[in-house]
Amino acid sequence: QVQLVESGGGLVQPGGSLRLSCAASGSIFSINAMGWYRQAPGKERELVATITSGFKTNYADSVKSRFTISRNNAKNTVYLQSNSLKPEDTAVYYCHAVVSLTRSDDARDYWGQGTQVTVSS
Repeated sequence: QVQLVESGGGLVQPGGSLRLSCAASGSIFSINAMGWYRQAPGKERELVATITSGFKTNYADSVKSRFTISRNNAKNTVYLQSNSLKPEDTAVYYCHAVVSLTRSDDARDYWGQGTQVTVSS
């Protein structure tokens, strides 16, 4: 099985920064795309940022120029550096990875348990 474990959430004042980390572990052959999604109370889960194994990135318009996604393929880890945080960034942030367990295995979606980010004064 595959586990995604997030860390780095918390309470931060508007304009502040946080760095989220997500480490994938288990019987992993390869990880394709990794990414971060978020869900605010009463809203649907939305994409924040994704990054391919070749380091191609994609961002939601609402976080462009403020957030940076990166990954360390050797450590099966993805990061999200979040700067200039706004109250509307408050949400549970979920890590996502597309993982193959063997060379012939179809890639599958895995999710972390989520980490709370609260932006408030």
